[in-house]
Formats: sequence, structure tokens, C-alpha cells
Amino acid sequence: MRTSFGPAASAGSRRTVLIAALITAFLLPLAARARTQPATTLAGGRWFKGNTHTHTVNSDGDSTPDEVVRWYREHGYQFLVLTDHNYLTPTTGLNAVHGAPDKFIVIPGEELTMTVATKPVHVNGVAIASIVAPPNGSDVVDAMQRSVDGIRRMGGVPHVNHPNFGWAVTVADLARVERLNLFEIYNGHPQVNNAGGGGVPGLEQMWDQLLTAGRLLYGVAVDDAHHFKRPGDPTAAAPGRGWVYVRADALEPRMISEALDHGDFYASTGVELAEYSADQTRISIKVKPTAWSKYRVQFIGGGGRVLSEVADGSASYAVKGDEGYVRVKVLESNGLMAWTQPVAVGRGGPARH
Repeated sequence: MRTSFGPAASAGSRRTVLIAALITAFLLPLAARARTQPATTLAGGRWFKGNTHTHTVNSDGDSTPDEVVRWYREHGYQFLVLTDHNYLTPTTGLNAVHGAPDKFIVIPGEELTMTVATKPVHVNGVAIASIVAPPNGSDVVDAMQRSVDGIRRMGGVPHVNHPNFGWAVTVADLARVERLNLFEIYNGHPQVNNAGGGGVPGLEQMWDQLLTAGRLLYGVAVDDAHHFKRPGDPTAAAPGRGWVYVRADALEPRMISEALDHGDFYASTGVELAEYSADQTRISIKVKPTAWSKYRVQFIGGGGRVLSEVADGSASYAVKGDEGYVRVKVLESNGLMAWTQPVAVGRGGPARH
């Protein structure tokens, strides 16, 4: 069954548009930029499953780097980024033991961790060449910007972590950070307030507000795993809750990080895609089904409005050109999800900052 939703916006959507207009006031003037994005398709490359946020005993995890890497290797991942707090866990020995060409790699990383005016500000550096000292920012935006710039100088790719942890990072804050292309729209830690609350938007709502305001960011799903020795404990920050499927020519740290930086991936908590293609005219998707699941596919555009919903694992959307952007969300009947990256459409579509 296919159900289409017309242009009438809900009260929540109207609030999102209003907030987006306010966010725009925070955006610095942007240089002229191309809005057309290249076509993306599952058939066009190799896809690798990986996690970009996890911890070991080198910061506040409960397991050694060897134990952590072993868990991901044995659970079907192709890459793992170790991101201990303000510490660069060495990966050479881990790759010598667990790495295998075209099968599995460990990528060096760090979670730059700061407290700014009592607010916890955390920014991941993926594939950095050397440790990055956490900066002393004058405010949340300044701390994030200095972190992003430091990570870029070390050849890495930054992503802002769990904005609602400690209610630290607002939509307006994210909108002002330059040279940032990634932030977490799902984090598996049980205390990071993914859904928002008390008048604060959830991470996916933040995403739509940013995109509607013209700020192109790509959404990452991660574990933020700390606890590998507390199976069955719902309060544990356990592994296996959120990940990305990255398209790259080879399983190599630089190719993986560059693909992330360019949005050539999708995020998931358990849904895998069999087919996906997107360009300026049509977006099509097909889920790799499981016997016990049913699926809904939502095509979401400007203001977070659901443009079309299909009660099936296979769906297609014809782009009209006035949506601003279109992204796809897949909802599985047991609560699992997947999110594709937004495709900017029309003159008012989001662009990088």
C-alpha cells in the first residue's frame, strides 16, 4: 500500500520552519557554491560496515583495545574507529593481529573532550595522524570550531558527538561551525537524549532544522560503546547499537574517512539496504529484508515534512524540485531504522559551510 502526504504542514512542521528561519540568522554569509550532488547508488561501489565512536580502558571503557577490536571483528564489522577521550590509542599492533586486507581494519581516532561553561562538548577526529589537544574555547561554538580545525590540520575528519548529552549543543551552535560535515543523529549510549525533551529537539529534528535553514550536514549513527562486560544491562553503553555503511573503493583509512566526509554512506541501527540510488530527479530504495520484519519507507523534505510514505521495503520518490532536500528514513517493525543522507534539490537546498 502506498500513501502520499500533501503539502499541508503539521503544527510541529510549522514550528520547525520557524526555528529554521531563526537559525538562518546565525549563519555566516556563504560563498557561492554548487548545489548539485553526484548521483549515489549501491551498485556503484563497495560498501563497508563500521563504527566511528567507541572506547577502551585507555579512557573510560571497561575493556582493552584488543578485546574491543575483537568484538567488532567477530560481529561482522569491516572497520572500527577507536575514539578514547583525549587519547590516541595506537592501532599498528591491533591491525597486525586483527587486520586483514579487504576484511577488517582499525582506524585511529580520538574524542576531543571539553567542558565549556559546565557543558560537555565532544568532537570525534577520524583517521587523524596524531593526537589533537582539546582546545580552550571561549564558548561552545568556539570549542567546536577549534576542535574541527585541529582535527583537519591532522588530516582527520571531524564529527560532533551526541549534541543533547548534557544539553550542550544547540541547533544554532551547529549551524555556525565551519568545515564540519558530520554529526551524530543516533548515539547508542543510554544517556544522550537522542529523542530530545523538555522543549529541546531530538537529534533527527535538529537535522531537519539545520537542513531547512540551508546548512548541509550528514548524519552518523554510532555505538559510543564503553561497556563490553555488562551483557543484558540496559544501563550499559554496549556495542552493536548504531553504525554506518560506507561506500569506498577500498577498505583503507583515508578512503573510508573521505567517503564519510562527502556523505557517501548511510546510517543504521539494524536495517541494511539492498538497493539505493539518488539523483536530482528520483530516489529509489530497497531494503534487504528479514523474515520476521515489515518496513515503512519515509521520504522527508524541507521542514521535516514527510513527503511520501510507503508501507513496504521497496519505494521510489520522484523529485519535484521544490523540496529543498530529500532524505530517506526506513522504519522496521521491531524498532530498527536506517537513514540515507540528504539530497539537496532546488535553489534553496542546503549546502556545506
